[in-house]
Amino acid sequence: MTEPVLSSEQTIRDAISIIERTRRFIAAVVNAEGKLVGVISDGDVRRALLAGHAIDHSVSVAMTAKPILGYETETVEGLMHRMASLGVAALPVVDADGRFVRIAQINDETPGESVASRADQFWGAVVMAGGEGRRLRPLTTDMPKPMLPIGGAPLLERQIRGMVSRGLKRIFISTNYLGHVIEAHFGDGREFGAEIEYLREKEKRGTAGALALLPEPPKGPLLVINGDVLTTSDYGRMLDYHAEHGGYLTVAAIEYRVEIPFGVIHTTGVRATGLEEKPSQRYLCNAGMYVLSPEALDLVPAEGFFNMTDVIEAAIAAGRPVSVFPIHEYWTDIGSPSDLATAQRVFQGEVL
Repeated sequence: MTEPVLSSEQTIRDAISIIERTRRFIAAVVNAEGKLVGVISDGDVRRALLAGHAIDHSVSVAMTAKPILGYETETVEGLMHRMASLGVAALPVVDADGRFVRIAQINDETPGESVASRADQFWGAVVMAGGEGRRLRPLTTDMPKPMLPIGGAPLLERQIRGMVSRGLKRIFISTNYLGHVIEAHFGDGREFGAEIEYLREKEKRGTAGALALLPEPPKGPLLVINGDVLTTSDYGRMLDYHAEHGGYLTVAAIEYRVEIPFGVIHTTGVRATGLEEKPSQRYLCNAGMYVLSPEALDLVPAEGFFNMTDVIEAAIAAGRPVSVFPIHEYWTDIGSPSDLATAQRVFQGEVL
């Protein structure tokens, strides 16, 4: 057994580490005898976080305890055919006694090899980079916020290189405030391994309005990201999640906790019914990253100011599925000088 495995005593954080390190679709959970007790995928992790579990909780709360199995007596071709017929991307392979052997992965004819991100399955990406960044003045007086340096490279360049490294190369950038600075830096994108086009706003269009300026209707799912967001999240995993959970509109979310530094008194009328010492409230907050089906763009008006929050509300009102994709990777938005300073420290000398 050469692939890293988990015990049920390990945490969701450990599972995340293995999945990201091996670039596999799933990780195996085994007992002391090496017998398979479950598998955990990136989707399982995010569903557990959505249900309120923390990344330090046991992997057992997130794993699939009775996965579909492959057997070491099966040929590679047989495993590939069975996965294709079942519509699954990976199977844990076990021996006759149920001991874990390896992960078999669709289109992976060499056991143990990793797979690349599936971000190349996006039709394209739109980066909303037209904002003024008023809270960052005077830094943004002569520089658009997405071009502020983070660890030696503009924030927007880090976004684009991150997309290209994951296979997403067709990129549209919406511009308004100081858009010429952005266009002068990126040109047509060839220097960065991308194909870049610009959606030039003649008026402020909000965080969704520029989608109406696309040169043609998308023929597949579209990634939309705010130009002030910096993350190491894998866009390909977000696309898989989007397809798995309805495929209309997916909103990335980051967990935010509010710690109350006092004991909270619960009451009924004038009577105290309980005391909760220093509780915390957990919220899932909009992370400024979205996956849209081509149909979802019909919600965006041809003209005027329109935010992605308006798209979300319109989709919910129309009864269309809006999925939430919890982010457990690094994420920040550069909304204030302190946000900028923190991101610069995190990425000093690193490449996103």
